[in-house]
Amino acid sequence: MSATDKTASADGRAVVTRFAPSPTGFLHIGGARTALFNLLYARHHGGTFRLRIEDTDRARSTQPAIDAILSGMRWLGLDWDGEEVYQFARADRHAEVARTMVEHGHAYRCYLTQEELEAMRAEAQAAKQPLRIRSPWRDRTDHPADKPYVVRLRAPTEGAVTIEDQVQGSVTVQNAELDDLVLLRSNGTPTYMLAVVVDDHDMGVTHVIRGDDHLNNAFRQLPIYRAMDAIEGGWPDPVYAHIPLIHGSDGAKLSKRHGAVGIEAYRDDLGILPEALDNYLLRLGWGHGDAEIISRAEAIEWFDLAGVGKSPSRFDLKKLENLNGHYIRAADDARLADLIAEKLGFDHDDTRRSILLAAMPSLKPRAANLNELAATTAFLFAPRPLVVEDAAQPLLAGEAPALLGRLHTALDAVHNWDTETTEAAVRSVAEDAGVKLGQVAQPLRVALTGRKTSPGIFDVLVLLGRDESLARIADHIPGHRD
Repeated sequence: MSATDKTASADGRAVVTRFAPSPTGFLHIGGARTALFNLLYARHHGGTFRLRIEDTDRARSTQPAIDAILSGMRWLGLDWDGEEVYQFARADRHAEVARTMVEHGHAYRCYLTQEELEAMRAEAQAAKQPLRIRSPWRDRTDHPADKPYVVRLRAPTEGAVTIEDQVQGSVTVQNAELDDLVLLRSNGTPTYMLAVVVDDHDMGVTHVIRGDDHLNNAFRQLPIYRAMDAIEGGWPDPVYAHIPLIHGSDGAKLSKRHGAVGIEAYRDDLGILPEALDNYLLRLGWGHGDAEIISRAEAIEWFDLAGVGKSPSRFDLKKLENLNGHYIRAADDARLADLIAEKLGFDHDDTRRSILLAAMPSLKPRAANLNELAATTAFLFAPRPLVVEDAAQPLLAGEAPALLGRLHTALDAVHNWDTETTEAAVRSVAEDAGVKLGQVAQPLRVALTGRKTSPGIFDVLVLLGRDESLARIADHIPGHRD
């Protein structure tokens, strides 16, 4: 049993992890990696992976954002256990815990006005010190009956707290550095800090695996756990693992200026397969020896927190596309045909889908993403006469029309239409004309596809079929009528 395994079972509880996104936008690439790590850790230990939607910010939380998160997770195969939990719906439970803490002296009513808070903030700024609120109401009992108040945590003021973080190592913060954070606002609604702790406890979360931008929050949240454990018992500290953020290629925190950061962009715009993105995110900050191609089953078997590095990882789209190319080559042809048919808008056209299915073995080895794969299939369905791309036009000049005429004659004599017989016919034209095969194949490729690049030219002939191939060639022979 590894050190991580010992940590996982130290208090005898089954492992429960969670992913808790805020639905204020798309599922971020960093959030997807956090969800993946939580899923793998839970599955590795035979535990439970939960999903919580932290929708307490009512002004910014939207249903489309929730739908995008759920859709993105399902696409990536990040299957959570049980129903998702919606934080806003649990506001009464959060407030109940705050009131319990007040009743037992672990929190208090604070009547500081906005003016008083602004004065404290100005004083801290003048002293070039961070604002740490120790309210004068912390130990007062003469509560006014008709004034609004917030509920603040009675944070410890002496000593220090040390977290044995499973990624960052031992981290210590002096209690004097913390303040009495607000648990309930003046309108009675709970704050994020309170809601997170109560939800994690009620969901049975044993391991909090999240971005290292939340490390400071752990020190502010632990006093809530410990206060409720002193009151009720059964509120143990979670095991923390704060993973480094993902950076862009320039070393700065990954943001929109680096390109796509939302999962749906990789799926819809960049043509990435989910298993490729899963594999790439897994290797972004975690490793298992020299393994690069890692299946989900292997990831579950191998994943541990000890393999997570402390330094930020840099997102490299080229590496992702290289990995994606591997997964496209390994993908089932029928699945790829379905995906491309959907991209091209004829997923309900069985005839065209059958053509795509037949084309996949020839087309997929060259594609780095589904967009490229879709683009290379376009010639199969293009109407005659084909639109020839500008870069390919020179290949139809000079001796090309005459060579295409010879090709048409030779191929018209072929009746057993397959790659072997068509190749033999094309080679015979090159030999008779005294030119290299490429000098014949290049104008043929343009005539058949409208492009300089394509799958193997003999595969193209077979995919298009005899009649369509001859007709396309004829379109580029002056005076020829199909």
